[in-house]
Amino acid sequence: MKKRIQTNTFKIALIALVFTGATSCNETKKPEDTKEVAEEHNEAKFDNTAKEKDSQFLVDAAEISLEEIQLGRLAQQNTNMSDVNELGRMMEKEHGQSLADLTALAARKMMTVPTSITDDAKDAYDKLNKKSGSEFNNDYCDRMVKGHKNAIALFERASTESSDADIRDWALSTLPALRAHLDHAITCQKQCEKMK
Repeated sequence: MKKRIQTNTFKIALIALVFTGATSCNETKKPEDTKEVAEEHNEAKFDNTAKEKDSQFLVDAAEISLEEIQLGRLAQQNTNMSDVNELGRMMEKEHGQSLADLTALAARKMMTVPTSITDDAKDAYDKLNKKSGSEFNNDYCDRMVKGHKNAIALFERASTESSDADIRDWALSTLPALRAHLDHAITCQKQCEKMK
């Protein structure tokens, strides 16, 4: 009798274990943030602090372009203002080209960069997508001004501090476009202010 109880207890435990494993396999896992994946790959590849720093710059630059492309598309869909539409089109086109150049550079340097927008960028997109009219226009232009000021600071640092000459050159050659984007975003911001 005692052996039978132990066998039944074992069977119940085994069934519970199998059931738990089966249900946990059915849970949908949230996809990993491609920025985090890229950072982990680069950290595993490079023991050299300088190379890690360079790869982090490329990861950050890719994140910026991916977000600007998505928000640029959103601006073109959601605005009724020609200046905002033009800025959105510029962001999609020029950050698209910048991302292509950056991806090729990262491949040559054996560095991993994000391939889709990050969780933070998705949140920004979702918040902006809930807005319309002048609120959308104002928030989009404000975001472009702030984002491009931060991008310019990041690229200026990389253009002087990167240990890799190709990365320094790419950062330096990208700065004029970023400054033009900032100027255009400031113009948009002023137009939005006039329409308040």
